[in-house]
Amino acid sequence: EVQLVESGGGLVQPGGSLRLSCAASGFTFYNYAMYWIRQAPGKELEWVSVSGSDGRSTYSSDSVKGRFTISRDNAKNTVYLQLNSLKTEDTAMYYCAKDNFIGRSAVNAWSSKAYKYRGQGTQVTVSS
Repeated sequence: EVQLVESGGGLVQPGGSLRLSCAASGFTFYNYAMYWIRQAPGKELEWVSVSGSDGRSTYSSDSVKGRFTISRDNAKNTVYLQLNSLKTEDTAMYYCAKDNFIGRSAVNAWSSKAYKYRGQGTQVTVSS
């Protein structure tokens, strides 16, 4: 059974930082690209970042480039999202998700995003 468990969210002031973690189990983690997705209240899901199955490639949306960094530790079956220079508009529930397809790089996964499994999410609130 695929399980994805996010943690690390919280309340932070504008300009602050957080590190989100997503612990994965139930599948061969290093074979799959992993996404971070977010959803703000009343808004649609927004794709944030992806880490390729190669363990090196990454891709992020323009709205977070230069501020958020995705990384993964295949030995720990965990994907991370470092959030820096947070803005109020970053307030959202953040989810990690497993790519539907095996062996994709970040660019390939980003170009045709697809997931079936995602976690329950961790709330990030940016407010003064």
